[in-house]
Amino acid sequence: MSTRPTDGASGPIDEASTRAARTEHIEDFVVITGFSGAGKSQAMACFEDAGYFCVDNLPPEMIGSLADLFEHAGSNVRRAAIVCDVRGGEYFGGMVGVLDELRRRGSPPRLLFLEAAERVLVNRYKETRRRHPLAGTGQVSSGIERERELLEPLRERADVSIDTSDLSAARLRKIVADKMLARSTRGKLSVTFLTYGFKHGAPRDADLLFDVRFLPNPHYEAELRELTGLDAPVGDFVRRSDGIEEFYDRLLPLLDYLLPAYVREGKAHLTVGIGCTGGRHRSVVIAERLASIYAVRDESYVVEVVHRDIDKPPRRP
Repeated sequence: MSTRPTDGASGPIDEASTRAARTEHIEDFVVITGFSGAGKSQAMACFEDAGYFCVDNLPPEMIGSLADLFEHAGSNVRRAAIVCDVRGGEYFGGMVGVLDELRRRGSPPRLLFLEAAERVLVNRYKETRRRHPLAGTGQVSSGIERERELLEPLRERADVSIDTSDLSAARLRKIVADKMLARSTRGKLSVTFLTYGFKHGAPRDADLLFDVRFLPNPHYEAELRELTGLDAPVGDFVRRSDGIEEFYDRLLPLLDYLLPAYVREGKAHLTVGIGCTGGRHRSVVIAERLASIYAVRDESYVVEVVHRDIDKPPRRP
């Protein structure tokens, strides 16, 4: 098919001119892939909320054609996100080749890869009572294993990988927005102080981890055990602990050094994990103090606090 110029001249436009006219129309193109049950639908909802044109379950061989369509004048699509995964069946194996071809053409999409621990994926399928697309009539775990083999080449090529094992749907959407929608908030570093209990497992999405179990544990004070770090008596107990001011004297300069460095590197989201035994007392008090400090220290940061395990009941002595 030939394309004629709009100024009245005759003859087809050369390929370079055509491409130059097309590429100005698409600002961002994202491909979402990963394990079934890892949260791809939630990730796509994040892009939909941001005004992206979204397509779910697109066969890999159609990615290039869709990219061409988006780049044509008159498409009115500035930003797009698609989900492509093993539901594409036998065609999914060609996705690596499609991405290589787009890269060769100079218009590679950004690749977002979502994964989760096998036990978490199995539990999610049990809760929804849905069948894994590769399991057939067999066990979910067998489908996950087959899926892992197909996804490994894509995992290695991902621009952003997110482990969703410990993430709620809302938290996943927040992280996807922070990591993938940074173009609209360039220069802002979103800092999450995430508290957790070591007995419940360390968070997989944390960039920095600090263990505060060296401080006296309020759990062993009967009147404090049922309270949390958001309650004044626990806060007073932790703030009076031997060594806590020395801890802040060392931690704050480290964060003061690291956070601007992440901003300079263009990082959009940083999760600072603060862990204690149960994630209910010491870590909560410290995270709340750090958040209060950095929320007002620099306008380059957007600060939030997430207490992952605060609502989990304390173990009995």
